[in-house]
Amino acid sequence: MKNQRDKLHQYQKRITKLTDRETAIAKKCLARGQKSKALLALRRKKYQESLLAKTDLQLEQLQQLTSDVEFATVQKDVLYGLQQGTLVLNQIHAEMGGIDKVERLLEESAEARAYEREISEMLGGKMSNADEDEVEDELEQMQKEVSGMKESAVPSLPNALNAELKSPGADAESVDVQRKARARARAEALRQPPELIAA
Repeated sequence: MKNQRDKLHQYQKRITKLTDRETAIAKKCLARGQKSKALLALRRKKYQESLLAKTDLQLEQLQQLTSDVEFATVQKDVLYGLQQGTLVLNQIHAEMGGIDKVERLLEESAEARAYEREISEMLGGKMSNADEDEVEDELEQMQKEVSGMKESAVPSLPNALNAELKSPGADAESVDVQRKARARARAEALRQPPELIAA
């Protein structure tokens, strides 16, 4: 289409030159007194001008068509982009499983947390303070093994309490106070939701 437009521009220039030449011929003929030849030259000029008007109209239509084609191409590209975006969104939704899957997952998480709390409460009520102390000591020992840390020169707080409890100079009353404090701390920990304990 752009080649056609360029050809029409060239044709316009050629017709414009022809009309200028016919005008010059008509003037020469009139100067010589050849009225019929001057009239013929003006008729040819008028015909060339009508061709020029038709060429202008064709050129205008061709430019409109070119604009329409370019706009349609842009629309096609936008439509293709929208289709690709929709496909990607559908794939993401399929991978996620939609709203139902998310709701099921949230329900399963809530059920798991409730089950964990129930087990924690059941175990907390069945164990004696001595059993609880042994469990805490075992947990502490496992943590040391997993982390690979050696016991430092400064004992940690639970070790310090254990050392005081086992030391021969500790009186029975302070040992009872310390055991009750640890039991209260354990009971308080069991009352807290698991999310807070993990944090």
